[in-house]
Amino acid sequence: MHRIIGTNVPRKEGPAKLTGAAMYVDDLTPAGVIHGATVRSTIARGRIVAIEFDPAIPWQEYTVVTAADIPGRNMVPMFLDDQPLLACDRVNHHEEAVVLLAHPDRHRLPAAVAGVRITYAPEPAVFTIVDSLARETIIWGEDNTFKSFHLERGAVDEAFAQADHIVEAEYETGAQEQLYIETNGMIAEASATAVTVWGSLQCPFYVHRALKVAFNLPDEAVRVIQTETGGAFGGKEDYPSLLAGHAALLALKAGRPVKMIYDRAEDMAATTKRHPSRVRHRTAVSRDGMLLAADIEIVIDGGAYATLSATVCSRATIHAAGPYQWPAVRVRSQAVATNTPPSGAFRGFGAPQSLFALERHMDLIARTVGLAPEELRRRNFIRQGGTTATGQTIDQRLDLPALMDRALTVSDYHEKTAQFRRENPGSMIQRGIGFATFMHGAGFTGSGERYLNSLVGIEGTAAGRIRVLVSSTEFGQGTNTILAQIAAESLGAPYGLIDLAQPDTARVPNSGPTVASRTVMVVGKLIERACVALIETLRLAGFLAADYAPEDLSPAVAAYIEQCGALTAYERYQAPGNILWDDQKYMGDAYPAYAWAVYVAEVAVDLRTYTPVVTEFHALQEVGRVLHPVLAAGQIEGGVAQGIGYALYEKCVWNEGRLMNNQMTNYIMPTSADLPPIFVHFDEVPFEHGAYGAKGIGELPMDGPAPAILNAIENATGLCFRQIPLMPEDVFERVVVTTTRPS
Repeated sequence: MHRIIGTNVPRKEGPAKLTGAAMYVDDLTPAGVIHGATVRSTIARGRIVAIEFDPAIPWQEYTVVTAADIPGRNMVPMFLDDQPLLACDRVNHHEEAVVLLAHPDRHRLPAAVAGVRITYAPEPAVFTIVDSLARETIIWGEDNTFKSFHLERGAVDEAFAQADHIVEAEYETGAQEQLYIETNGMIAEASATAVTVWGSLQCPFYVHRALKVAFNLPDEAVRVIQTETGGAFGGKEDYPSLLAGHAALLALKAGRPVKMIYDRAEDMAATTKRHPSRVRHRTAVSRDGMLLAADIEIVIDGGAYATLSATVCSRATIHAAGPYQWPAVRVRSQAVATNTPPSGAFRGFGAPQSLFALERHMDLIARTVGLAPEELRRRNFIRQGGTTATGQTIDQRLDLPALMDRALTVSDYHEKTAQFRRENPGSMIQRGIGFATFMHGAGFTGSGERYLNSLVGIEGTAAGRIRVLVSSTEFGQGTNTILAQIAAESLGAPYGLIDLAQPDTARVPNSGPTVASRTVMVVGKLIERACVALIETLRLAGFLAADYAPEDLSPAVAAYIEQCGALTAYERYQAPGNILWDDQKYMGDAYPAYAWAVYVAEVAVDLRTYTPVVTEFHALQEVGRVLHPVLAAGQIEGGVAQGIGYALYEKCVWNEGRLMNNQMTNYIMPTSADLPPIFVHFDEVPFEHGAYGAKGIGELPMDGPAPAILNAIENATGLCFRQIPLMPEDVFERVVVTTTRPS
């Protein structure tokens, strides 16, 4: 019987945030700090011919940094190491950083930024997936392709030759801004022998690695400290490495601490977004609705530099076949380059793009073969003992038909389908209901967790408290609370006895990045094991009895430290022996576990304003064990809200590679007034390799809303839309222009 797991304990960081004691990066003011700003490119692609400084500005008062001031390599290390810290001889996208400035008075920086005049020799640029694939202009490598994958199982071509139906369609998704509440910000102190940065970030050791490369310093000379972070959603996974480098370069040259905080317009214009995508499906189906083969082509727009596009493309590839049993499947995917700001990490990480296409396509297949959407899925769901597209056997308990039946029941799907069919004729408000079934792999793909080799620590303090040592970061999602719950449960300790060390690369081990729905499942499991080891140390030393009570732990810890010295336990990741992945063949166990879900959306489309809105939403998911019900439901509700924005509201407007709506006045996201009642339902099948049975939860709810919503819109209007975001003007085009255009 669990004491703490499964209960709604108070959030660890809650009191500090409620009282204003929480310190965000812009709340920190080191002695002598000056302020930094960035001079950015104004063209999409070209050579830098000259950099001139307006003589009317007293430049001797400013610190000025260019690429020539970088002591190490001018590169942000990631997978392909292609992105410079500062543009040197050429630029590849609007808003690329070219020159850095700093001054004690931040109000004098805008005029100085405007006083730096950069002359360019423009070159042809590429702005869309279509143009990049045409390869009429090569902007990266030999063919504009950062990374490609080919996944294939079974006799695909033979299946198409025998099919009764071949169903083909193309689907598109747009970019999406993470729109975290707190913009990017960093403070840096630097000398020739050491660099320290404080900032709003997700992955301290990513930033640590980047600074080592840029400043040519050893591990111990670089220190990265996460401050309180106001949201991330993936947008603070890779980009903070760039900003930290900029702040540290200015600090090095100035000999003073430097603070760089983006305003909203700069943050939206310059930082990464969700990858736009184009997915083509060609599906072989029998007359009785059995899926015979899939031939899927995925292209994602990586922007000007590779950043994380390879892993986003990988996850999009693996999730493209969805929760279905395919006798034969072929997925070809690629991430291509364009002259737009780089695309990067965003909650879902490629799965929302490929699952949107798949679940829209499943409804198209159902109509083609004359089956109800739920019946088509029921006949083709993967079952326990079945295999995924990568050949991974599903050995956990899985009953997707039952999960779907429960979702359709709690949402009154069948009753509402019949009701809307009766009410819609002649009404200016067309109502409909639709659903999507999907899954999301938890943890790093394939051999990723083996490569990370994560390490966590648990230590006792002289005051008899317990401190968790991990690089996993809290940015609003509940990391500190959940990991403290796991530690308290594992130690048999009061929840209030557990502290989380501030993520600081000089203080905590590298437990991997806070991404990929891995924190609770992977890091949490290591904490569980480390706690068991710490208790064993106390028992063997005679400080704790086998049947100790919760109140016994603190005195035992204090006594051990007083008599024996430091009390610590560390655990390193060890991959379960039955989870195997072949990187060369791109086959095997892609993830330690999957979470499974069925989402049902109810919509209303106003034919007077051509505006679709979501009126009710039900989210049912199997996520292993629910450790904190309130936080778990909050993750789902927040993800659904972002998914509604992705589907219907959030449109990035580009003009030759420049984001034109980079303010919250013209980049429209759904507010609480725009969101429907969201009903969250859980099914629990504990996962043996996750902390107390937990699997990943954070990214899953981003995958299902968009296809469920567009399936519902088609149910309401009879019109098939295959791209998101779906705006009122898109509905207008189909409802009015199509019906009034002369034949």
